[in-house]
Amino acid sequence: MGEQHTYRVIVRGTWDALTEEARQRLLGEAAEHGMLSMRFAEEGSLSYEPAPLKHFSWRYVVVSDSADGPEMAAALAEDRAETALKDLGYGFRDLRSTVTDLDTMKVNRKSASRR
Repeated sequence: MGEQHTYRVIVRGTWDALTEEARQRLLGEAAEHGMLSMRFAEEGSLSYEPAPLKHFSWRYVVVSDSADGPEMAAALAEDRAETALKDLGYGFRDLRSTVTDLDTMKVNRKSASRR
């Protein structure tokens, strides 16, 4: 096993063919999945706006072999999101991901003279 990297992955998608029951459940739980609930977690964090009920995002932390790169992290996160959405009974389409490798991310720190 090679070096492990930690990735933050945002999986975005569009709700599709939602049943009336699923739509009502999403609208009823919308307050729990708004802007304030956004966080990155291994189990994922779902967020969406209720009006219009059109798009959603899942935020994941994925740890995987650095040799597999961000493409594998995106694939793992999309698979997790797809499984979660199917388990919840929500129709969706057009999953796409944005990946940030936290181990290679450059952090710009302010020097003491600029504080």
